Amino acid sequence: MKQTDQWTTRLGFILAAAGSAIGLGAIWKFPYVVGTSGGGAFFLLFLLFTVVIGLPLLLGEFVIGRSTQKEAVSAYKQIAPGTAWHWIGKLGVATCFILLSFYSVVGGWILSYLYLGIAGQMKGLPYDELFHRVIASPYGSVGAQFLFMLMTIWVVARGVQSGIEAANKYLMPALFLLFLVLMVRSLTLDGAFAGVSFFLTPDFSKMTSESILYAMGQSFFSLSVGVSVMVTYSSYLGKQENLVRSAGSIVGLNLLVSLFAGLAIFPAVFSLDMEPTAGPGLLFIMLPSVFEHIPFGTLFLLIFLALFLFATLTSAFSMLEIIVASVAKGNVEKRKRYAWIVGALIFLVGIPSALSFGVWEDVSIGGKSIFDAADYLVSNILMPLGAFLIAIFVPLRLKREVLIHELQVSTDWGRRAFAAWLLLLRYVAPVAIILVFLSSLNLF
Repeated sequence: MKQTDQWTTRLGFILAAAGSAIGLGAIWKFPYVVGTSGGGAFFLLFLLFTVVIGLPLLLGEFVIGRSTQKEAVSAYKQIAPGTAWHWIGKLGVATCFILLSFYSVVGGWILSYLYLGIAGQMKGLPYDELFHRVIASPYGSVGAQFLFMLMTIWVVARGVQSGIEAANKYLMPALFLLFLVLMVRSLTLDGAFAGVSFFLTPDFSKMTSESILYAMGQSFFSLSVGVSVMVTYSSYLGKQENLVRSAGSIVGLNLLVSLFAGLAIFPAVFSLDMEPTAGPGLLFIMLPSVFEHIPFGTLFLLIFLALFLFATLTSAFSMLEIIVASVAKGNVEKRKRYAWIVGALIFLVGIPSALSFGVWEDVSIGGKSIFDAADYLVSNILMPLGAFLIAIFVPLRLKREVLIHELQVSTDWGRRAFAAWLLLLRYVAPVAIILVFLSSLNLF
């Protein structure tokens, strides 16, 4: 069944797709990875790999979705009928289901921090102890996760135009505005230039083979490629829209947010003589202590938590949408019921992850907590596998004339540009993904 629900404007599509990409990867994961992987050198490689690897993969997913005008599973079935290629779509659906089950737990943590900040209850405890209390509380963690899923389901159930597009039209501009406020405040602190220098001055002596591969992996994971989310989102795009320009806009917005995140965080960290290598606890433990030491710090902490929540929600919308779209099959009337059913199942599956830092902290899978095991499965196995299969599928199964037609709509994309894109997608991206995959499994 052809999609009957579409984006009302190209801007709506770009904001929704950018919102999918700009989530925990850009705001939570990116800063601490930069901090532990060499600063400016890592950022420069990330920029390069995003253009050379991430952008070709993004365009590949766009072509699949827009050419068929169908959600992920049906799109692969239409292009390669009677084959097993549709399992790429099913893999994406399963990956997003697992991902959202523990992603919503982190969304719940953000909601908990927002509540504590607004209620004035964040002071009086060391922030590492506060973080442990938040994630270890069984009722608090599950309750906050439930609230986060409720917000996500409510938006997706309203549909593509009235729900996802409408929400992103408010949340994404608000996110950029809040980032600008934080960035200006951070850059005006005493000693802020040291943080700017760390973030933007390449020092390749600090780079290792591991950090290079990490930059490569971050480049395509940060664009939400590999799980067919962009296949589903582009299926709602009109045939007259320019895919190349849209992909360029999304990549540009993602890189801009990464730049904003670095300029909002590292100058403040260096201003107070703190270490930028705090790892995953950078945003939940170190940043609250940073804001505590600057004028109006509580206000700026609340602003940061709000933009953190906005980015997390816009990504959650896309994860739930690909699943709902795959079962609704373009039937707009059924999507509301499916959104609530699927969302409820994801919440239930995510409860063990929410409890894995508290009452179930002794439960392990392969030596990892339930939360960490789910994260490892998605980030290290399912997403690289999906990205690899898509990079193989597009040049192999999509007809050349379809590729040329889809990429040349409303643009004069020359023969050399097309050949370069196909070369990167067919050869460079698969090799890069294999290297990242092997590195993540500690095989070299």
